[in-house]
Amino acid sequence: MQNKYQKPTGSYISFMSNKVKTYGGINLAQGIPGFNPPKELTDILSEIAGNNLHQYAPGNGNNDLLDLLHKKYQNEYPCLADLSADRQDRQAFSKDDFLILQGATEALSLLYIYFNKIIPKPFSALAFDPVYESYKYLPEIFNTDFIPFSFEQDASIDFMKLEKTCVEDNVKVIFLGSPGNPFGKIWTKAEMNSLLDMSKKLDIFIVLDAVYKELYFDEKPYIPLDQFNSNLFYTNSFSKIFSITGWRIGYLIAHKEHMQKIKSIHDYTGLCASSILQQAIVEYLKIFDFGKDYILNLRNRLKESYNHLSGELEKLGFEIPETKGGYFVWAKLPEKYSDGFKFTIDLYDEQKVAVIPGEHFSDKTKNYIRFNIAREKEEVDEGIKKIKEFF
Repeated sequence: MQNKYQKPTGSYISFMSNKVKTYGGINLAQGIPGFNPPKELTDILSEIAGNNLHQYAPGNGNNDLLDLLHKKYQNEYPCLADLSADRQDRQAFSKDDFLILQGATEALSLLYIYFNKIIPKPFSALAFDPVYESYKYLPEIFNTDFIPFSFEQDASIDFMKLEKTCVEDNVKVIFLGSPGNPFGKIWTKAEMNSLLDMSKKLDIFIVLDAVYKELYFDEKPYIPLDQFNSNLFYTNSFSKIFSITGWRIGYLIAHKEHMQKIKSIHDYTGLCASSILQQAIVEYLKIFDFGKDYILNLRNRLKESYNHLSGELEKLGFEIPETKGGYFVWAKLPEKYSDGFKFTIDLYDEQKVAVIPGEHFSDKTKNYIRFNIAREKEEVDEGIKKIKEFF
């Protein structure tokens, strides 16, 4: 008889999400939005489906999309449009610094291929515990060491300890998201500046994953592209902000010192992102001011969902670290539950509610659970009802 607590050899996220896709239930596991994309965007896609847009797109990306992104970031960071002579340590944005990819996940894997090519081995990569799966498993795939680094109790960073760790373990790559996943910490400007200063001192590459940067609850995150330099790499995508995770359209910004070499690798790995989907996004961004209204509505819905679910979980005895943005509630189980994986399996088997056990993100959080809040209110309410029944 098969042991129902047999742990998967691959991603726990895929494992739990596939249960819902196969047997039904409520998916609070995978970071899949339960919201429809903007109707205007899908209408545009329908309108252009008959156009001649079904062959390879340019490898760098749709030219109009590159133009739109370049202008958007120059407007957000005007200091990079025309740097004065005393700012030569920083690099002004160029359209050539952008590369359209098949989601931010491809951007991360493409960067790690590149790092393995240019960084002398052995070296280590580091991310902040609890760790998003790509940050943790890419180093393993490429046979390099991975170092999880824990936040302090108040979710701050001990930079003296971090620098000591980076030196002792020869850390050359640091991944971080702001807001993060599974724990939606938003880095302060002071923290980000300290990290960048350390990266220059120790010659460490910083990979800033910004897929949730527009999905903050109150205060907009500080994203340090005003300090764009050869140690900083920036990834983002349209997947989360427009609820189109299946479209796989993301992008990378990298310094000119690196980008041409990265593009050369991309020619033989990803080649290009979907032509017709890029064009649909272009038309939508032009007409609807980069989806400003949709993103604002989504941001409010996520905040409401977070407050509602976290409040109900706290009534059941969960402990919820303060989260300031993103797609998830990161929650410590009530004291009577010590095994998050067993809890996850039993909850699904008994109530058909899928969540992710904390051990997927950290060996130190086996009594934590990650809940996806990017679902319709009715589904979240039903999930809460079933979780209460389970208890």
